[in-house]
Amino acid sequence: MRLPQLNLKLRALSSRNYRLFFFGQGTSLIGTWMNNVAAIWAVYRLTDSPLVLGVFGFLSQSPAILAPLAGSYVDRHNRRQILLATQMISMLQSLTLAALALTNTLNIGNLIILSFIQGVINALDLPTRQAFLPEMVDKRADLNNAIALNASLLGLSRLLGPAIAGVIIARYSTGICFLIDGLSYIAVLASLLAMKISPSQTLQTTHTKFSQRELIAGFRYAFNSIPIRVILILLALVNFMGTPLIALGPVFAREFLGGSSHTFGYMMTTSAVGALIGAVYLSLRSGLVGLERLYGFAAAMLGVVLIVFSQSRVVWLSFMAVAFIGLFLIINNAASNTMILTMTEADKQGRVMGIYTIASDSIMLPCGNLFAGVLAYFVGAPSTMLIEGICCLVGAIIFWQYLPIIERSLKNIS
Repeated sequence: MRLPQLNLKLRALSSRNYRLFFFGQGTSLIGTWMNNVAAIWAVYRLTDSPLVLGVFGFLSQSPAILAPLAGSYVDRHNRRQILLATQMISMLQSLTLAALALTNTLNIGNLIILSFIQGVINALDLPTRQAFLPEMVDKRADLNNAIALNASLLGLSRLLGPAIAGVIIARYSTGICFLIDGLSYIAVLASLLAMKISPSQTLQTTHTKFSQRELIAGFRYAFNSIPIRVILILLALVNFMGTPLIALGPVFAREFLGGSSHTFGYMMTTSAVGALIGAVYLSLRSGLVGLERLYGFAAAMLGVVLIVFSQSRVVWLSFMAVAFIGLFLIINNAASNTMILTMTEADKQGRVMGIYTIASDSIMLPCGNLFAGVLAYFVGAPSTMLIEGICCLVGAIIFWQYLPIIERSLKNIS
């Protein structure tokens, strides 16, 4: 049953399968952010070491480097079945964390091991979600709206999840957060089981054995296509050079804005609000027309805003810049997601989205934070952010030279 008179702003929800996934995923994402906050808090409480906290963050994200390999597997198997498996394993992982925390047997060793396991699961889960999205949406024209709605959902969960986790940790314990996250996976599992995927929507998989040639073919396909290659390179640059706020935000909050940890917390919230606004804006757009120009514009403006923030010593101006940083980052990631999924042939979407996972914030963001921290050690936080802002601006200018090629490719599809 289709939603009656569905507003065009929510047109992707007219697809029953996507509607099920949207609400199931929304519940689970809030739990995931609660888990993330609880895990970070647990690491710091157990060790009192910023170094261990950094190592923990890197180890939990590093398995994403396996995403292209996982994407090859995704292209050869039923994507809904893979998601059912990854969600069930993730649920067991969270419930194990909850059991250990609630029985006071959680230690830094098993916390790191379980988080690393979750990172491995995510390396398979993320490209599968991306590649499965076209199968959930009835009309290809609604794909852009579905991706924008996903981005809105992520932005909203980034606001609600940490806030709820903070209250629960203060009143109860991290174990309750882990438990809620584990139970939240029931919503996703129920939505996946309730889906009805027709044969015309399902990718016909061959279930052949993995071969190195197949994996290499995926890389060749992505990088021999000029539009896909250029979009991926700019995306990687933006996520590597355009996200120093996470690593250097505390430095600016305390040393240059005269604030404290609360100032940094407000800064992150402001960034999340900007991201949510950007996601909502994308959901209001229809079709692919002009998306490539918006992508290049967002990268260029991100560079400009980073430069402004690097030089600002005024709280209101810095916070305004932070909001725009969140807005332009979400536009960049969501627009690139839409264009690449639209351009990629169905039987190669898993492998290409595996490469996309590396170029996105799964790998480039933690690596970029590490780079920003090292560079700031030598040249200072303001100079680091200034340099990275200039790099984003230059990357956008170079990208602009390829706009005619990308526009032709998108017109041929639409």
